[in-house]
Amino acid sequence: MFTTAVRPVTPVIPEDLFGAIAALKGDLNAIILAHYYQEGDIQDCADYIGDSLGLARQAAETKAEVIVFAGVHFMAETAKILNPDKQVLLPDLDAGCSLADSCPPDQFAAFKAQYPDHLVISYINCSAAIKTMSDIICTSSNAVKIVEQIPADQPLIFAPDRNLGRYVMEQTGREMVLWQGSCIVHETFSEKKIVQLQVEHPEALLIAHPECEPQVLRHADYIGSTTALLNYAQQTEAKTLIVATESGILHQMQKTCPDKLLIPAPPLQNCACNECPHMRLNTLEKLYLAMKHRQPEITLPLATCEAALRPIERMLEMSR
Repeated sequence: MFTTAVRPVTPVIPEDLFGAIAALKGDLNAIILAHYYQEGDIQDCADYIGDSLGLARQAAETKAEVIVFAGVHFMAETAKILNPDKQVLLPDLDAGCSLADSCPPDQFAAFKAQYPDHLVISYINCSAAIKTMSDIICTSSNAVKIVEQIPADQPLIFAPDRNLGRYVMEQTGREMVLWQGSCIVHETFSEKKIVQLQVEHPEALLIAHPECEPQVLRHADYIGSTTALLNYAQQTEAKTLIVATESGILHQMQKTCPDKLLIPAPPLQNCACNECPHMRLNTLEKLYLAMKHRQPEITLPLATCEAALRPIERMLEMSR
């Protein structure tokens, strides 16, 4: 008996992807949300481009029936938590996050149990399960503001990013117990190579995300969230900037600052390690197919959405 191998069907991709995506958006009553770290083509077709805080706000306020989230898994989960009755699509379900993965829920639960009197502040770059164990969520743009609103005698746990937690401690003077998680991209920048760039470009300013390691941040002329870095690039009179964050932000920076020289901070190795491999799993083709087939879809138990929503709502209230 002979069997015939079935060849996988190659999806048909239209030549005008931008037009096809725009048509599907209308048909689905959909909104496309994209993070600054997405590839340029995806940013160019998005309805809103932003950092984690801006994207959370847009997800909370949208009237669209379908949310297409061009980002990573925890971001799409956050949109689902804020909209449990809406369909949330992620172009590639494998688009995870090294920082979120560095905080396994079972290990964090055991860690949290060691500090029963501590209030838990979790960076939004964490899984839905970690959000359910948190009292307040924060982003890199509002973490300092949120910590400053908490009474000085209240002990704090900060998770999962140790570098952002360390930066917040320096800015606020607050001691916090830190979960030892990190982002592979923001830990890859080479202090030595950055200093060499500063020698080669003495007029350049170094701007850096607070997820970077302390040895990089100490050389920075400005430290801020992704949106804050973009705003600073637009406002500064400096004509040359060394940018220490995921290189996807350079697409928007170059569009808004066409007269400036933008240099991506170099990684330790000779690789494209300053590009997030998870963010780059999403492509314009996958975005189209996700909308056409309405999958992959992010689903969460209602109980998880309800438990995770409370700390997100506290963040939104405290960051107004």
